[in-house]
Amino acid sequence: MKTDVILIGAGVMSATLGSLLKELVPEWEIKVFEKLAKAGEESSNEWNNAGTGHSALCELNYTSEKPDGSVDISKAIQINEQFQLSRQFWSYLVNSKLIRNPQDFIMPIPHMSMVQGQENVTFLKKRFEAMSNNPLFQGMEFSDDPEKLKEWIPLIMEGRTSSEPIAATKIDSGTDVNFGALTRMLFDYLQTQNVEMHYKHSVDNIKRAADGSWELKVRNLDNGSVERHTAKFVFIGGGGGSLHLLQKSGIPEGKHIGGFPVSGLFMVCNNPEVIEQHHAKVYGKAKVGAPPMSVPHLDTRYIDNKKSLLFGPFAGFSPKFLKTGSMFDLITSVKPDNVLTMLAAGVKEMALTKYLIQQVLLSNEKRVEELREFIPNAKGEDWDIVVAGQRVQVIKDTEAGGKGTLQFGTEVITAADGSIAALLGASPGASTAVHVMLEILARCFPQHIKEWEPKIKEMIPSYGVSLLNNPELFQEILTSTAQTLGLVEKELAYN
Repeated sequence: MKTDVILIGAGVMSATLGSLLKELVPEWEIKVFEKLAKAGEESSNEWNNAGTGHSALCELNYTSEKPDGSVDISKAIQINEQFQLSRQFWSYLVNSKLIRNPQDFIMPIPHMSMVQGQENVTFLKKRFEAMSNNPLFQGMEFSDDPEKLKEWIPLIMEGRTSSEPIAATKIDSGTDVNFGALTRMLFDYLQTQNVEMHYKHSVDNIKRAADGSWELKVRNLDNGSVERHTAKFVFIGGGGGSLHLLQKSGIPEGKHIGGFPVSGLFMVCNNPEVIEQHHAKVYGKAKVGAPPMSVPHLDTRYIDNKKSLLFGPFAGFSPKFLKTGSMFDLITSVKPDNVLTMLAAGVKEMALTKYLIQQVLLSNEKRVEELREFIPNAKGEDWDIVVAGQRVQVIKDTEAGGKGTLQFGTEVITAADGSIAALLGASPGASTAVHVMLEILARCFPQHIKEWEPKIKEMIPSYGVSLLNNPELFQEILTSTAQTLGLVEKELAYN
């Protein structure tokens, strides 16, 4: 069965790519294959990620201290600009009545960074000075005054007896994003555009046909029947499941790449009185030896239009590449071409291995102790444990890091002829989905990108423009998207 485009995996990435393509070339036929029963059930699901609209307002791992003591904010600028692309595209969809009720997937919430100890306070102040002078981070406030912090974060300050210095930054233009709800909305819209959705269908194999197209062997999980589907372009957006399919495609660009799975746990507050006392996403600093995705944070979340409070993540280890994956995922991903890369990473990442073992062995009491570093008065009985999604960190050979370097972030792999693309990796992932999909369009459809440009600019006015160098455009976009997405009261106050 022939089609133009096949999207593997019904997560936020496929939903975003499908939505962009339907606006750019409505006549193209698109099919989606998802092995679970509905969309947005793995990494995109609201309980399987932190729900932070990652725009580098509060995540300390996007700003590093240079040897001379200054703070490098270049990565923070990049991620902020990428998130603005997502906001513009979502606003376009709302304004065009293609999706409705943005409050079902995005809410305004202050983003804060909080640190303890003199050295960390000094770093945060330097970071604040570097960022608050930048148009993208205007409106950021800094305080190391305990009285001010009691106003900002009463739950965190109450009962704090330590004399250790504490400081925080706060910016009101942050967001909480329910990527599960957004994914379901986008696929509901795509179904009205004749996109064929095939749930409970597993892609077992993928190979190149004689004419250069891709042939997929697809198994219907309900009745076991096998179908063959061919497409000129295939996108592998199966979260942790993408690596195996990339390997099966046999493209040279997929060689020498490995994956290391890390699972996460969150503590969820079950006491409404406690939930009401906190209103922010507060990110701390990762412990020494801990990977960047394990930065502890206390998050106000909106799930099913209900306010909730989560703390975490606690890292864990499972050899599965997906929550619904197989215990053999890790071992079967080791191939002759990536075995040395994987072994080199094992040697390099001893600190990470040690950290994961410690995290796996954490008792519930120990988790509550870590929570008390944020909420001194926390009671164990007010908190339940939720298992979050699996994230497969990419391992590859890089010039900077050498053989077997663990990549924290999102990786796009495309074939030289642009006929197939795969998305691997983790955070900032979903927040930058629009940027990542625009990159795929540019790499895989260079022959069309010029004719598509006017439409892309209509959907995403800052496409191809640096917002950092155009602060007026940034302000205009921030204000208009805030109005369209219903984030307006908070952000107008801050402007």
